[in-house]
Amino acid sequence: MTSNVNPTVRRRRLGQELRKLREDKGMTAEQVAERLLVSQSKISRLENGRRSISQRDVRDLCGVYEVQDQRIVDSLMEMAKDSRQQGWWHAFGDIPYSIYIGLETDAQSLRVYEPQVVTGLLQTRAYAEAIVRGGSPENSVEEVEKRVQVRMRRQERISAEENPLRLWVVLDEAALRRVVGDRNVMREQLEYVVDMMQQPHVTVQVLPFEMGAHTGITGQYAILEFADTADASVVYIEGVTSDLYLEKALDVQKYSVMYEHLRAQALNVDQSRQFILNVAKEYAR
Repeated sequence: MTSNVNPTVRRRRLGQELRKLREDKGMTAEQVAERLLVSQSKISRLENGRRSISQRDVRDLCGVYEVQDQRIVDSLMEMAKDSRQQGWWHAFGDIPYSIYIGLETDAQSLRVYEPQVVTGLLQTRAYAEAIVRGGSPENSVEEVEKRVQVRMRRQERISAEENPLRLWVVLDEAALRRVVGDRNVMREQLEYVVDMMQQPHVTVQVLPFEMGAHTGITGQYAILEFADTADASVVYIEGVTSDLYLEKALDVQKYSVMYEHLRAQALNVDQSRQFILNVAKEYAR
């Protein structure tokens, strides 16, 4: 059964609180690291939620920041305890993008630009298997199946009866034309996307080749937004060996403006639906 506590989001909130305490104290991360005899990178990872935070870490930091209110200390300690719980994805072992999954699980809305493939939340099982096998040919059959299962589990956010994820996707035409698996897999995949577009909380637009240069030309990215105003929006950029998470307000704003330009350049929803259906018919022939 899935826990009501999302450890990834808990770590982010706790990190934000610890950063605020440090800044209120007028200390740099380097100064704190020197006091605790740890690396500066550890302090940075604790504050940005990329590292698990122990209750001992919280205790030591509150001591450095001279926090006098025991209620604040107790609250932060409880958050540290919650943040060390495991999310549903940990049952699948070592997942390379587990931080992203934690954020996606708690997000209220997700805006995605995909230039190469159909986005993971809208993939059929057959398409997902072909993507995972092709992207990581060194993986074993068991590893491929595990990653596909995780992808299918992530899609439950779309079909949730209560508070489903608001998903907005801009797909480059290349994602529709690239034959993943075989032509039958592609036909089935594109028809599935059209079916999902009937959901009121799922919007898909196609960016055709004829649009030429555009604001997404540098590659894929996603913007995650959360219901709780205490949780800052995040821009996620997937990498080969490591991923990039941008949380600064100016960075998020920059990517949000870029996304609005993409939406304006893309076909509208009705045109996109017909475009996808036409490509699916080509695969059927």
